[in-house]
Amino acid sequence: MAIERTLSIVKPSAVKDNHIGGILAKLEAAGLRIIAAKMLRLTPTQAGNFYDVHRARPFFQELVDFMTSGPILVQALEGENAIAKNRDVMGATDPAKAAPGTIRAEFGNNISENAVHGSDAADTATAEIAFFFATSELCSR
Repeated sequence: MAIERTLSIVKPSAVKDNHIGGILAKLEAAGLRIIAAKMLRLTPTQAGNFYDVHRARPFFQELVDFMTSGPILVQALEGENAIAKNRDVMGATDPAKAAPGTIRAEFGNNISENAVHGSDAADTATAEIAFFFATSELCSR
């Protein structure tokens, strides 16, 4: 199996609700290793650039507003099939439709405040990790 890297973001609502530890525990229990992490508060420009792929969608401004509403925790994760594994652990985008035990089922409030973001493909993961972390900040273990 391939060792991959992916990005995970604990979103503002989950940070505010003090779910960081529970979310990280689920990621690590799934065999994902945190190789970089930082807490920060996105500016509107940063959030807009990060979510640029959604710029033409009607929810774009709501997403930017939400992602700038409080601190986030970004992590680069590494492990076997990390992208698919992270997406499985996250659960469906809508917490009401997410499987029991997944991050979004347990910690998400609604489809907009769904606790976490995760990369959806290898090229996306590479770009998203580079958005937040310099290569020198990634510590494989």
